[in-house]
Amino acid sequence: AVKESVKFIKANLVIQADVLGRPNLVNACKTSMSSKILGAESDFFAEMATTAMTKVKTINGQGQTKYPVKAIHILKTHGMSAKDSKLVDGYAIQATRSAQGMPTSINNAKIACVDFNLSKYRLAMGVQVLVHDPEALDKIRIGEMDVCKRRCQMIIDSGANVVLCSRGIDDFALKYFVEAGVIAIRRVPKNDLKRIANNTGAKVVVSLADIEGEETFEPTNLGTCERVYEKRVGDWEYMFFEGMSQTRAQTVILRGANDFFLEEVER
Repeated sequence: AVKESVKFIKANLVIQADVLGRPNLVNACKTSMSSKILGAESDFFAEMATTAMTKVKTINGQGQTKYPVKAIHILKTHGMSAKDSKLVDGYAIQATRSAQGMPTSINNAKIACVDFNLSKYRLAMGVQVLVHDPEALDKIRIGEMDVCKRRCQMIIDSGANVVLCSRGIDDFALKYFVEAGVIAIRRVPKNDLKRIANNTGAKVVVSLADIEGEETFEPTNLGTCERVYEKRVGDWEYMFFEGMSQTRAQTVILRGANDFFLEEVER
């Protein structure tokens, strides 16, 4: 009886969200928030939640419309009132420039997403090098530094002016990015890196090696974005990506006085 009841409800009583229209979706959000501590601000947050979800609308290969909740990136920060929360028209991550000499804002950004270390190249564990001439040791060290320099220069020559790295970027590599006027961000979480790549049309590069055994970085790996800039919100620095070519994710920055309130708003 339960199975037949559920089947009847799905077949005859369920109304798709596209048919309901925005006013009904906003009212549904208000009803969900009425029992929480932010009930007084339900109008404000209901509009924000509805706008965020409708902007991540996607249609899969079968023609089905999906609204993935995981596409909404929520950042929580202390300070100011709850109504200072905002929906970012793009994407934002809790990160900052890796060096102070880098620009704080770049227009018409070309974004490179890399998933490997940009640091001095070191021989792998277990590799033995026999040196009979002390001068050859310096050549090996210079050669290791040249590998890192060549990799950084490949990325810069491709036209990239924003580099997102999921791993480390040491000071030796940062020097070349600072000289080229490039914003480089290290230790970007892989989930954020993949989302930014999907939204900007970039490709996450895990290795510079090509099928011929050489190292190259193609300009086709870059994504595009109208503006990338750093801004302080509350206690933290954030990097904002606005005007992305393919909007598949949104970021909501929640403001509040304490962690309990922010967790309630997030739910």
